[in-house]
Amino acid sequence: MEWGVVGYGWVARDHMHPAIEAAGHRLVGVLDPCPHAQAAAAARGAQPVPDLQTLLVRADAIYVATPNHLHAEPVEQALAACVPVLCEKPMAASLEHVRRIAGAAQAGRALYGTAFDQRHHPAHRMLRQLIAAGRIGRVTAVRIVYACWVDPLWSPIGAPNWRADRQAAGGGAVIDLALHGLDLAQMLLGEELESLHIQLQRRVHDYPVDDGGLLSGRFPSGVLYQAHVAYNCPEQLPRRRLEVLGEHGLVTATDTMGQTAGGSLTWSCGRSGAVESVAFDGSTSPFQAQAQAFAAAVAGAPHDFSADRDVRLATLFDTAHREAQACL
Repeated sequence: MEWGVVGYGWVARDHMHPAIEAAGHRLVGVLDPCPHAQAAAAARGAQPVPDLQTLLVRADAIYVATPNHLHAEPVEQALAACVPVLCEKPMAASLEHVRRIAGAAQAGRALYGTAFDQRHHPAHRMLRQLIAAGRIGRVTAVRIVYACWVDPLWSPIGAPNWRADRQAAGGGAVIDLALHGLDLAQMLLGEELESLHIQLQRRVHDYPVDDGGLLSGRFPSGVLYQAHVAYNCPEQLPRRRLEVLGEHGLVTATDTMGQTAGGSLTWSCGRSGAVESVAFDGSTSPFQAQAQAFAAAVAGAPHDFSADRDVRLATLFDTAHREAQACL
C-alpha cells in the first residue's frame, strides 16, 4: 500500500515511516510546512508535497500526525475523497473537532481508524489471549504506569514543543498518554469503560498544562482501572508497566507500552506465586503491526478499528478531563 503522511514530526519520522516500510508498504508523500520536517522526509526518500490534494491523489491511505488541533481538516478532506485515514490519538484537541471527525467517518466513504498503536503490540495481543483463555480467572483490575520526561524545551525535530501548548494539544501529559491505556484496557477486556475520574498534576515543569495525572475508572463487568501517566518521570527509571489482575493470577507487561518492539510478559500464579515468562513476537513494533492491520482492513479483512467506539471514549474522557482541568 502507498501511504501519505500529514505531519512529519518525530513520531512519523522515527516510528511510522519505518513501520510503513517494515510492513512492506511505501511512503509516497509528506505534507508538513516545517522545513526541518521536509528535509528529514526527503533524506529518507519521502517526497514533500505542496498541498493535501496532491497527497490524496498519490496515496492509497494517509496517516495524520499533526498537532492535535489540526487533525479534523485533513481527516475530513481525505474521507470526502474516499481515501482511508489513520489518525493519531487523541482524535482531536477538542470534542467539537472529535464530532467533526465522527461525522466524516460515519458517512462511510472510506475507512477511518484512530492510531491507538498499543492495541496492536504483539505482547498486548498475547495478553488478551491469556485473559480470554482464563489463565487469571475473572479479571478484577487493570493497572498502568506510562511515564516519560517531556520538559518545556523538548524538541526532537527542531520544532516547538506543541505537546505543552494547551490550544494545540488540548492539555498536557494526560491527553497525550492516558488515552493509550484506556483504549488498551478496552481491547484487553472486550468491553468499554463506563465511568472515569481524572486528577491532574502540574508539579515539575514550567508550562501551562499538566505534567502528570492519575486516572481511575470502572467497566460494566466491575473491573477497576487505574493509571499514572506523566511527563515528569526521568526516563532512566522504571516507567512503563501494565498489570492485569485476576482472581487466579496476574499478567505483567514491562516496557511494552511505547513505540518500540519488545519488552517482557510474565504470568504469576495466584496460588503458588510461581512466575512464568510468556513468549510473544518481540521483533514487530506496535507501529508496524498497526500499519499491517490498517492496510489489511482497507483491503477488506476483519478488523477492530471503530470510529464509534473511539468517539464514545473521547466523549467520556472529555467530561472527566474538563472536570480535572477546572481543579488544576
